[in-house]
Amino acid sequence: MASTKNEGGGRTDTPTTNGKEATQAPEGERTPVEEVALVVPETDDQTLPVMTFRAWFLGITSCSLLIFLNTFFTYRTQPLTISAILMQIAVLPIGKFMASILPRREFKVFGWGFSLNPGPFNMKEHVIITVFANCGVSYGGGDAYSIGAITVMKAYYKQSLSFLCSLLIVLTTQILGYGWAGMLRKYLVEPAEMWWPSNLAQVSLFRALHEKESKSKGLTRMQFFLLFLMASFFYYALPGYLFPILTFFSWVCWVWPHSITAQQIGSGYHGLGVGAFTLDWAGISAYHGSPLVTPWFSILNVGAGFIMFIYIIVPVCYWKFNTFDARKFPIFSNQLFTSTGHKYDTNKILTPQYDLNIAAYDSYGKLYLSPLFALSIGSGFARFTATLTHVALFHGRDILKQSKSAIHNAKMDVHARLMKNYKQVPEWWFLILLIGSIALSIIMCFVWKEDVQLPWWGMLFAFGLAWIVTLPIGVIQATTNQQPGYDIIAQFIIGYVLPGKPIANLLFKIYGRISTIHALSFLSDLKLGHYMKIPPRCMYTAQVSEAPRTNTLNRLELLY
Repeated sequence: MASTKNEGGGRTDTPTTNGKEATQAPEGERTPVEEVALVVPETDDQTLPVMTFRAWFLGITSCSLLIFLNTFFTYRTQPLTISAILMQIAVLPIGKFMASILPRREFKVFGWGFSLNPGPFNMKEHVIITVFANCGVSYGGGDAYSIGAITVMKAYYKQSLSFLCSLLIVLTTQILGYGWAGMLRKYLVEPAEMWWPSNLAQVSLFRALHEKESKSKGLTRMQFFLLFLMASFFYYALPGYLFPILTFFSWVCWVWPHSITAQQIGSGYHGLGVGAFTLDWAGISAYHGSPLVTPWFSILNVGAGFIMFIYIIVPVCYWKFNTFDARKFPIFSNQLFTSTGHKYDTNKILTPQYDLNIAAYDSYGKLYLSPLFALSIGSGFARFTATLTHVALFHGRDILKQSKSAIHNAKMDVHARLMKNYKQVPEWWFLILLIGSIALSIIMCFVWKEDVQLPWWGMLFAFGLAWIVTLPIGVIQATTNQQPGYDIIAQFIIGYVLPGKPIANLLFKIYGRISTIHALSFLSDLKLGHYMKIPPRCMYTAQVSEAPRTNTLNRLELLY
């Protein structure tokens, strides 16, 4: 194992194959992002096999298992997400075991030769398996919403929605997202400045599990990883099993157990959470991901916004100004309420065709939201406009420069240069998926017109919205590990264009927003493959073959 010094000051171990060093780029092409230079290897071994039998078998199995578990746990009051890191660790010993027992001889089928065991289980196989597994997790947020929308249509609105229509809804949102991802690769994957912080944790783990380090003082990567793996297991045993009350603990609620105000202030479940704390890592990283992989400046921005919104704006509106008759309702709730504070029964204001019945609505009365929920929806307008403004001011010049570089072939960093050694995925491969998903979606609007309520022009409107906002949101996620949402804007727009159509509103949000979530998940995995030097066509094959097929069918089988 050879070692080199990268410009960030860290050591880069150079992997070897058959006694030969892997390809390494010249010194002047090193990546400009210090965090990437310290973690991502600046070498490549093109001899390593990727799409092996082991990769297909373990990848499909991992994806199917994670999809089922994550969909199952989606319906919990507190949804639980099982990370792909679980499979990333679990498949390593299985992969090595398969490499030791599978026959090494070559088989031939119709003149095409392949081997069940091409050699030792390698890092690139491990990466492609993790990409398979990510289909069950990374796209889980979008699919959870897609499946949730179908659940609402069947269970809440009592629609007899056909399996084929449901399949098309989930399938087309995924394929549409992959089409967007393919169009935006040159903006969000190839530039070194788009470094996707969450991927660095996975890259570091891959290197710890595979690379052999020279003996030195202190712990090796593998020893460090195993030590903290055991520590995290015992750490979680305390709040998760031995003392569950520590999942969320509030001393304010204990001191004043019968005070409504104390519950509103101190409860971590139904209030502001003042004085509440948790030892549960799932609770710590519930909404903004792991703080270990999010840049410090991003954490500070989120923290400042959280404090200002939760501890200043909401209390002032609730106790000082009683905004929207706020004190009639719980301070924190996602339910709908009547003017008297009772739960709002939306079935009383809908027609048999699931349209809004204006006369019934006027008779039953206006609906109200809890103050925290109402203010959160209102702030959604500010978040969306701030996202577009921030990207235009801080990254607009870079985006224009990157557009020109696609034509004039501007200078690339080490990772982009090494990836040029592989056959690239033609643009038309993505265009076929994109156009095909758009066509199927529009056909669905005609065939199941009464069920989906969304006309063909509304579907095209959703596609246009997704196309406009995916790039600026992707820039923010690729540099800060935060993904601003525009759900409220999407619902507001279609609510104004097609008033009184709840199902149309729901589907517009899916195609206008959830396709963006899928696109960004695909782009994140593409960047992981970029860092680990996975051939682009192997990435395309893995993502296209696994995400739409297994993900969709496994999730829908829970509903039918």
